[in-house]
Amino acid sequence: MPVFERSVLIDAPVEEVFAFHERPDALLLLSPPFPPVRLIQRTGQGIELKSRLELKIGPLRWVALHTAWARNRHFEDRQEEGPFDQWIHRHEFESIGKRTRLTDRIEYRLPGGPLINGLFGWAVNLGLRNMFRHRHKVTRQLCEKPS
Repeated sequence: MPVFERSVLIDAPVEEVFAFHERPDALLLLSPPFPPVRLIQRTGQGIELKSRLELKIGPLRWVALHTAWARNRHFEDRQEEGPFDQWIHRHEFESIGKRTRLTDRIEYRLPGGPLINGLFGWAVNLGLRNMFRHRHKVTRQLCEKPS
């Protein structure tokens, strides 16, 4: 299964970075302007275990379930319905003194088998690189204190 992974070092304690991700509006704050993301329905308040989100991402319906959670360490969401055959997104938080290393790790599989994944995996990776460049920039802007 293809894997995408990106990390960023944030000049803020792990407790603050994790707390930002727990905010009910965090996903919408982190979403790039295109494609537009709209929250349709939510069960639970945020990223806690078993919380569920139904989104519209552009024209696509996406339903995700949070399947793992450990305060200040990690949380994980899995696509229940959406464009991928499989999507597992693990968010990992590592305390490095007064800073935090945030790592996003996504395991995914496109519908259509290995040939499709081989032919179009580059496009998925390009989209993920752009999305996480934006997300990590926003996380740094909102979590780091000005000097």
